[in-house]
This record gives sequence, C-alpha cells and structure tokens, in this order.
Amino acid sequence: MPAEVSLSPGALKGVLVLDVTQMLAGPLAGMRLGDLGADVVKIEPPGTGEFNRRYGFGDTRVDGVMTTFLALNRNKRSVAVDLKHPQGREVVQELVRHADVILHNFRIGTAERIGIGWEELHAINPRLVYCQISGYGSEGPYRNRPGQDLVVQGYSGSMFSVGKLGDPPLPSALWGADVMTGYQAAIGILAALIARQRTGTGQKVEVNMLSVILDSQLQEFVTFLNSHSLPRRGREWTAHASIGAPYGVYETKDAWITLAMCPLPALGEALEDDWLKTLTDPADPANRRDEVYARIRNRFRERTTSEWIEIFDRCGLWGGPVYTYEDVVSDPHVVETGMIVTQQEGSSGPIRTVRPPISMSDTPPGIRRGAPRLGEDTRSVLAEVLGYDEERLDALVASGAIEAYSTQGAVQQ
Repeated sequence: MPAEVSLSPGALKGVLVLDVTQMLAGPLAGMRLGDLGADVVKIEPPGTGEFNRRYGFGDTRVDGVMTTFLALNRNKRSVAVDLKHPQGREVVQELVRHADVILHNFRIGTAERIGIGWEELHAINPRLVYCQISGYGSEGPYRNRPGQDLVVQGYSGSMFSVGKLGDPPLPSALWGADVMTGYQAAIGILAALIARQRTGTGQKVEVNMLSVILDSQLQEFVTFLNSHSLPRRGREWTAHASIGAPYGVYETKDAWITLAMCPLPALGEALEDDWLKTLTDPADPANRRDEVYARIRNRFRERTTSEWIEIFDRCGLWGGPVYTYEDVVSDPHVVETGMIVTQQEGSSGPIRTVRPPISMSDTPPGIRRGAPRLGEDTRSVLAEVLGYDEERLDALVASGAIEAYSTQGAVQQ
C-alpha cells in the first residue's frame, strides 16, 4: 500500500528553531528539523522575503509562489522581521530567549554586524544551539568568498572524475554540495541538542560547503593522500574515473541503461562474449578499461532496456534504467512505496512533493503544513512565544519593524 504522510508530532516536538537562512542548504536543514517535529520559525525580511521567494527555476510558480520556495519550506511558520531595524532586532533577540536552535547562512561577519552573532546570542540564551552554514568556514583566506554549489564543486576536484580524456570539467546535475551541507548541519544540530541534555549548555555548530564536499569524496581522497593515485580518465567515457569497466551508462535499442561494478566474466556471459570471459585478473577492470568500453559500448543497442535488465538479473549483474522525471514518478516501486505525496499547502493549495526520506517507528517525520506566505505567522508567533498583545503588534507593524500577512491575504505594513 502507498505510504501516507505522517501527521505525528515528531521526535523533535517542543524544539523551537529559528531559521534565518535562504536558498538551499540552510532551508533544507531547517525543513528537515521541521519534518522531524520541530517548530521551525522562518525569519524573513519584510517586503521581499528570502531569495527563493523571488528566484527559482525560470519563473515557475504555484498560485504565485515560487516552486523552489515551496520545495524547501514546508513545516515552517513565517515571521517577517527587519533585522536592520532596532525594534526588529530586539524582537528576534527576544525570540532567541525562548528558542532551542538558531541557524543562519549569512556571509562571515554579517550575523555579528546585525546583532545575532554567536557571542551575543549565547549571552542571551546559554542553552541555545547556534548553527552557522557558510561556503568555506569562518577562518582562512576564502572565508569571505561566495559559497555556491557549482563554485564549490569547482574547488572540490570532483569535476575530473567523470568523462574521458580531453573532456572539459563536468559538473554534477545534483546540488550535491548544498544538499549534503544541509544534512550535515541537521546532524550537527541534533548532536548539539543531545549534548545539551548532558551539559545544560548549547554550543556553536559550524558547517561549510567545501569541507562537506571533500568529506563526500573520502574514498578518493584517502586513496590519493596515501598513495598519490589520482582518478584517471581513459580514452573511453566512464561514469567515474576511479572505477574500472564496465561502470557506466550505455545506450540501448530504445533508451539508456546503467551498469555498475560487476565481474567481467559475468558480463561476458550476459553479452555472450568469450573474450570478456577470459578477463579473470582482478586488475583487468582498471588496466583494460578502455578496451572493455570500446568493445561493449555498442552491444547494448541490440536489445531494449527492459530486455537487458532481465538478462542482468538472470546473470547477477547490477544495472537499471535511466529515467526522466516522468519515468520516476510513474515507476511502480516509487508509486507503491508512496515516495511522491500531496501536501496541503494552505494559501497556495495542495502541491505534490517528495516525502521525507527518514522512517522512524515511534516518532515518524511528517508534513504538518506547507510552506508559509511571507509574514503569515508573524502575529501568532510573537503572541504565542513572546506574549505580545494586539496593541504592541500593531505598533511594530506601523513602525516597519515587522510585517504581518492578514487572514484576508493582504500584507500589513
């Protein structure tokens, strides 16, 4: 049966998170904490909101809201506060007194300039877990450089691990640096919350994209650092320059297919190729990689992808189809296990999305609400957490320190 989106309170119920992030890595970390049950309050600048409210994949929107924002901000409440306004800064500092976690991805030094640096907030709330996400960390000559996924991929060395000799550097289509940084930030925050149970005190957690993308290449770097062996592109195209043949993607009669690591004699059985059956030396996949690729790359065009997968399964080879997005969402496994779900989006109406990827037996993650309108929860959060009455809220709105989205859908400012 298809899995349903859990409405469980979640493992982090009662944890108040202030999410002062934008774009991808930070919002993903905040969303994952929200999926796990935390009360995530997204702090956004009035008027414009965070970056992804305005910029995304072209100008693709659902009911006027950018899809890239909807994708990364479910299970959050939006409070629109001007951190450059003295009263706005005071509001956030008051929220910090009640918060368990704050995370931001400002450039190094910006948080301190606007009054939400680690030292200042730790003095306000010693139990606060403070997470700072950056491109390159708070030290070193690159600390002030912009950190963006493609830029960091360029620094990582990974672009020469795909393709063949003479190819240009090849970036990944996945936002790997951003996404993995978001997950590492969430892991660091969870660890700090556990440590706080023991010590009673919060701590600063720092995660930077360059360190994360190097860590994601542990196998390659440990090999290089200890043997000076580099990934070597060959004359034939390969899916990874450190992996021997037949690792790669091949064109079939009707589409494409992947083939992972497998014994070359077993591949010889599948392809009915006597020469491949003789390649029994463990070094052959690497040492004879170009020969193997040149020999087999056209063989797969003789049958359809489904025919080859049937043969692979029979011969014990690891492979699978190469999907488009349309193929993914109609795949029987994806459908049966409920990986694609519909969440109620409130003001924006329901949207289809990918369910949280974590399973837990007692406190499963869930989607309790969709991405908020800018300032949708300013009044309710400040009233609930700080006890502000309507008079004070009206005064803050009038001063421009905060922005509130009314129930009629009009911004109050």
